[in-house]
Amino acid sequence: MTKVQIYTDGSARGNPNGPGGYGAVLQFMDSKGQLHEKILSAGYKKTTNNRMELMAAIVGLEALNRPCQVELYSDSKYLTDAFNQHWIESWVANNWKRGKSGTVKNVDLWERLLDAKAPHQVNFIWVKGHAGHPQNERCDKLATSAADGEILLVDDGVECL
Repeated sequence: MTKVQIYTDGSARGNPNGPGGYGAVLQFMDSKGQLHEKILSAGYKKTTNNRMELMAAIVGLEALNRPCQVELYSDSKYLTDAFNQHWIESWVANNWKRGKSGTVKNVDLWERLLDAKAPHQVNFIWVKGHAGHPQNERCDKLATSAADGEILLVDDGVECL
């Protein structure tokens, strides 16, 4: 299996429901030792930071064209803890309910993320945001630039909030 590193970040201005964006950087080393990289980023008219954190992971995983062994780096505890603390399994088993605290938010994106993750072996790794991690800082710039951009998409799922 190809080993891939995916670095991600999401941003929202005026969170919730302001403009937002995501950034993802995919990297892998081929058999000749050459580094390959793909950069993904887009902005949305109205969204939330959590939705953009999820979108960054989704588009990164969806960009892979065969099953891979993935290290996915994020500064979002919302994303990494959902998998590392096994919240996602409980949410799915309970039909996206969080016990007494209601329904899980962003179900549309969690389902898409689970589909994107399915063919791969993914290790979710939390990194502290705005702490000098070079790839996290890079993804933050991609995400904020996308949020501030002129071409902004519509986040259809924002109505699910």
